[in-house]
Amino acid sequence: MELRTWSWREASGFLGSPVAMANNGSFHRLSRQIFNLSSPIWSYPFAHIPSSPLVVHARKRDSQSEPVLKQTIVEEVSMDGGDGILFDDFEDEELAEDDNYFEDEYLAEEPELYVGDGAGGGGISLAGTPWDKEALAMAEEVSLSFDGELKIYAFKTLANSTIRVRIEKLSNKSGSPSMADIEAFSLAYRKRLDEAELSGSIPENVSLEVSSPGVERVVQVPQELDRFKDRPMYVKYVNQVAGTSSSIENDGVFRLVSFDTETNCCIWGLADVKVNREKAGKGRPLSKKQREWRLNIAFDSLRFVRLYSEI
Repeated sequence: MELRTWSWREASGFLGSPVAMANNGSFHRLSRQIFNLSSPIWSYPFAHIPSSPLVVHARKRDSQSEPVLKQTIVEEVSMDGGDGILFDDFEDEELAEDDNYFEDEYLAEEPELYVGDGAGGGGISLAGTPWDKEALAMAEEVSLSFDGELKIYAFKTLANSTIRVRIEKLSNKSGSPSMADIEAFSLAYRKRLDEAELSGSIPENVSLEVSSPGVERVVQVPQELDRFKDRPMYVKYVNQVAGTSSSIENDGVFRLVSFDTETNCCIWGLADVKVNREKAGKGRPLSKKQREWRLNIAFDSLRFVRLYSEI
């Protein structure tokens, strides 16, 4: 995976501008009906989208600097594959029913995320300070001022007087805001925080970080399945071991075939991505058995779902 980093340097001559450093790294109700998804998976490669969030650090109002964009490029090549084989001799063997082909192949070195962690998993996480609920209310009011374009994806307060906000752009299919969107939200929210500091309702040393959700954001199940149905997703799930009371955890990169909000079940197939194609043989497309493989599973058995990017 490629990591691109932009460094914003300070320039004097402007009062009250934020100093920014960017490391390029929602819920809606579904009707009770069956969704059959026939849309094809997006072609690859996608246009470049940052793998990790764009982050803006907003300095307090007495800062005398203006951000000037200076771009540097840092490239990291992610480790390929590992020792495990996802589809060893896939063409010559019957597809196993226990789904063990998809174990231990993904995210071995990624930090653990979970829904509602106030960070990459979205949701709200408050430190329990006397001021964090007021800070959250102000952030929500600021998001409403953008006419429904920007929404808070994650909000987190820390005991060291830090506020971290991740915003998404609802008009963008991927949900990713631009740097201009992040800057606009940051400036508007910083102004509200400055006013609250002057009134004494929040501490004077509160720092603010505003960022995007990141390209591999967590997907809410089932609320966001329809929204991201055309994207490949990394899925971690559990299956019952036949004839026993125990279960095993598996994972894989899948595409959503269909989901049903009445039965609370969904059907997945293998996504046409490099990590899956390579297991059928280097340079080869997905095999017939890979294309026809299906996972029919209840929502409750999905432990973790996030968008997957090959970038």
